[in-house]
Amino acid sequence: MAIITKFTVATDQGIDDLLMLTRESAKEKFLFLPEEQIITSYIAAHLTRQALIHEVNSMSNQWLVVYADNEPAGYARITTKGKKPASLHQNRAIRIADFSVLNRHNNIAVRESLFSKCIAVCRSYENIWVNEYIENPLIDFFEANGFVRQNEAAQHDDLPLKSLYLIA
Repeated sequence: MAIITKFTVATDQGIDDLLMLTRESAKEKFLFLPEEQIITSYIAAHLTRQALIHEVNSMSNQWLVVYADNEPAGYARITTKGKKPASLHQNRAIRIADFSVLNRHNNIAVRESLFSKCIAVCRSYENIWVNEYIENPLIDFFEANGFVRQNEAAQHDDLPLKSLYLIA
């Protein structure tokens, strides 16, 4: 399997790939939510073509897409946006947000390709942080790659979910 991770820009193809990835990923990731309307409303409000174009063009964000055999398999958004953990307020820190690999491509090689590119982009910062909902299975992956759980209470950015901070 040929795996490559690349930066995405706001071309038609780039936005089409991100729309598919973000929507499918949200459905897979939040399937456990008891009310389907919550995720449907979230997708309608946050994962539109116009919203993604705005986010991709934001100077605060860098978007990465990992491809497996030329098919979009996952994505990550690296950003300076978001509520930082209190311990990082004085540090130059960056966030890996929305790190996701679709279930049908969820293998270590695909995850590692996306993660390695994220780390390469974030190297010049003092710290890297993640805010993920508590039941996210990728938390173990982040911890295995040097991220440490924080005791500080957190809330998911856009959904009514308890989350936690991880810092590297």
